[in-house]
Amino acid sequence: MHKVSIIEGADSAAIADWLARSLNAALARQALTPKDPRHHAVVISVPGGSTPFPIFSELLTRDVDFARLIVWPNDDRIVPEDHEASNTGKIRALFEPSGAHVVDLAEDMGVPHFDLVWLGMGEDGHIASLFPNTDPQVDDPQTVKVLTPDPLPPHAPFDRVTMTLPTLLDTGELMFVIRGDEKRALFEAAMRGEHDLPVARLLKAAAARDIPVTVFT
Repeated sequence: MHKVSIIEGADSAAIADWLARSLNAALARQALTPKDPRHHAVVISVPGGSTPFPIFSELLTRDVDFARLIVWPNDDRIVPEDHEASNTGKIRALFEPSGAHVVDLAEDMGVPHFDLVWLGMGEDGHIASLFPNTDPQVDDPQTVKVLTPDPLPPHAPFDRVTMTLPTLLDTGELMFVIRGDEKRALFEAAMRGEHDLPVARLLKAAAARDIPVTVFT
């Protein structure tokens, strides 16, 4: 596996520091391209779930021009934004007071190139809402799709809207936060190509495209 950096024992503050440096570097690059159609914006995609939100809260205290940030959820449960299971609603509530813009995912919408895609991983090797039963493909013609996990996770038994593998791979860099020994072992097996779960398919394609991957444990 090419270009994988593993950063051990990183807490929320350390990850937020890394993100702030990455975002500020991307913002500086954008300032050098005045004709960029995104109007100097930096575009990132982030996960939901419990792990990211303490990191988001730390990040929002850092010195970053959040008004130039566009945030895309990797995926979401198909529920109203004020529902407790909505990733988008929670991300919007945190980021938009800072001036950032948060996008509402919809099937087959146009999606930009990302400066950074931050992904989580489930214990079954799923990323975003690309569960093993969905058989995600790196040449999927759809950008964003609606699907139903099987089995439905008991804590969130909802249909999903999710970015596809080619959309997640259209990025300058990938980032993961992997907590726990079992997930760490599954992720490392994916890096070695020892299984064909969704995370392994993504990492294999990222290596082929020379996309750098940073992993916080």
